[in-house]
Amino acid sequence: MKRRIISLLMVVLMAVAVMITAAGCRREDTEPKTGGDTIIIGGAMSLTGIQGPLDAPAIEGIEVAIDEINASGGINGKMLEFRNMDSKSVSATAAEVAKQLIDQGAVAIITSSDYDFGGPAARAAQEAGIVGISPSASSPLFGSTMLGDKQFTLSMWNTTMGAVMAEKAYVKDGLKTCYVITDDFIDYTKSLSRYFVQCFERLGGKILREDVFSQGKVDTAALIAHYKALPEKPDFIYISSYMPDLGTIIKEFRTAGIDSPIYGGDAYDDPALFELLGPEFGNKIYWDSHSFNSEEAVPGFNEYNAAYKKKHGKDVDAPWSMAGYDVVMVLAEAMRAVGTDGDAMARYMEENTFDLLTGRLDWSDAASGHEPNKAAAVMELVNGKPVFIEWATPEYLPRP
Repeated sequence: MKRRIISLLMVVLMAVAVMITAAGCRREDTEPKTGGDTIIIGGAMSLTGIQGPLDAPAIEGIEVAIDEINASGGINGKMLEFRNMDSKSVSATAAEVAKQLIDQGAVAIITSSDYDFGGPAARAAQEAGIVGISPSASSPLFGSTMLGDKQFTLSMWNTTMGAVMAEKAYVKDGLKTCYVITDDFIDYTKSLSRYFVQCFERLGGKILREDVFSQGKVDTAALIAHYKALPEKPDFIYISSYMPDLGTIIKEFRTAGIDSPIYGGDAYDDPALFELLGPEFGNKIYWDSHSFNSEEAVPGFNEYNAAYKKKHGKDVDAPWSMAGYDVVMVLAEAMRAVGTDGDAMARYMEENTFDLLTGRLDWSDAASGHEPNKAAAVMELVNGKPVFIEWATPEYLPRP
């Protein structure tokens, strides 16, 4: 009897030891994987899915910036490390990978370049008390009002992007009537059209018709029929959409013999669009975006391009990479000045002006939404190649 009791006690003790060991392993797995001489910046950005063509170039720019900063001694003697986890263009995944990166010790989170895909990661950063920032999210929803007082976007908002092209069309190009095509895919595409229309009509322009479709379900034949049925030919077409549907619409309109000028926003800044349209269809297309790949438009571009080419073995092809580079430079400047505390970094970013490859930027305070004060680069597609026109800020800026 006594031997049986002793045997049972030994079994219980062994089971407890196994449980303690397992628990210890689980704790070890969730501890930050960083040393005292490293500062981790997390990336909850998409390498796959529809957001990948925007985020992947930004990641390349981030990597150029990290190398440059570390080569010059890092941040107050500590090296920077960038860890990205593919958010796969899925909002729920973005939130989850951001939380994992925060558990690993990230002191800031760089999100996808869109509110719908990047907002959940920004909310996770806010909950953890750290700065979140998007390279190119332009929806006015991406700011402190919706996401919290430590959340920023490097991009001008769609208020600026829509207003700049409305003023270009009506004031600079003398175009008075417009046919609008809006993709209801995400807030970016919807709000960009909304602010463009608001500003164009305020100037005196007339919207002859607006058609709305859903990404992946575009009926170009119906859109062409609606265009041809208009009582008068519009002076131009405004299309707010993403690739691949954006390219499909433009090419089909041109194939149908419709040669009206086409205007839009930063989603046009996609090398895949230029390749699809080529010299045959790639003319009389205008858009505004974050920057442009030339020394003429961006002083310092040649130096950046050389570093980018050394890192990635190719020239810069998408200006979104410069937005990624700039995000790291902003975070690095803040960390050098005030350390890695989220509150201190956010205050520094609010209170200072930054001269970047994507232009001069200052943010409003958190109570005003962290609204970015920034110019837009305006481009034209000529024989399938982008040509820089100017940097522009609108005379009238609509309220978000």
